[in-house]
Amino acid sequence: MQYIKKPFQLLYCLYALIVFAIFTLFAAIALIILLPLGKAKLATRIYKVCRYWANAWYLMIGIKHQEIFEAVHNFKQPHVFVANHNSYMDIPPIVMLKHQPIRPLGKFESSKIPIFGWIYKAAVIMVDRSSPAKRAQSLRNLKAALHKHISIFIFPEGTFSMTSEQPLKSFYNGAFKLAIEMQVPIQPILMIDSVDRMHFDSVFSLNPGKNRVVYLATVQVHDYKIEDIELLRNKVYQMMDEGLRRYRNYPLHN
Repeated sequence: MQYIKKPFQLLYCLYALIVFAIFTLFAAIALIILLPLGKAKLATRIYKVCRYWANAWYLMIGIKHQEIFEAVHNFKQPHVFVANHNSYMDIPPIVMLKHQPIRPLGKFESSKIPIFGWIYKAAVIMVDRSSPAKRAQSLRNLKAALHKHISIFIFPEGTFSMTSEQPLKSFYNGAFKLAIEMQVPIQPILMIDSVDRMHFDSVFSLNPGKNRVVYLATVQVHDYKIEDIELLRNKVYQMMDEGLRRYRNYPLHN
C-alpha cells in the first residue's frame, strides 16, 4: 500500500511547493506596491498580505485552519503568545490568528531565503544572536512592539521536538522574563496537528487535513517578579504539556 501511496504523496508535495512559490511571488509583488505607502502601518499591511497568502495556500492544498478557545481571550490587550514548535507548518497559523496585531520572533538565518526571506524580514521581529549588541536590539524591538499594543509570538522551546513520551522540550526564559518586565499576560497556544500535516524530518511528508490551534487559559503575570521566572515558566510548561497529551491522546504523567 505504501508503494501505491508514495508517488501520489510526492506529486501532492510538489504541487503544494509550486503553489507556495507562486503565492510567495504574488505576496512579494504586493509588498513592492505597499512600500511607497509609508512605514507607519507597513507591518499591519504585510500581515494582511501574509494572511491572504496563507488562507489561499491552505485552500489550494486542502488544509483547514481551526481555532479552539478553552477560555475567554481578550483580543484588545497585547499578549506574549507562546506555542509548542513541531513543524514548519506552525508558521502559517501565526498569520491566520487574525483577531489582533501580532509579530513573531524569528531567526535571522531565515531572512536569507530568496524572496520568502524578504517577506519574512518585514513580517517578524528578528533575533540575531551573533553579538550581545544585536541580541539587545532584538529585545528592544520586542518591547517597542508591546508598547504599541502589538502582541509577540515566541516558540519557547527554540527548536522542533515532539514525542508521545515528551511532547515539549524545556523552555528558555526569554518569553517569561519579557512578560514579567512588561507586565503583559502570557497566552499559551497549542499547535495540535502541524506535525501530522508535515513532519519536521521532511517537507515531502506534507499532507492535507485539519490544522488546529488551541488557546489555553491566559496566564496573568501581576503577581510574578523577575525572581519568579522559573515558577511562571514551569506553570505554563505544565499547562501546555497537559494540553498536548490531552488533544493528542498521549500518556499522562503518573
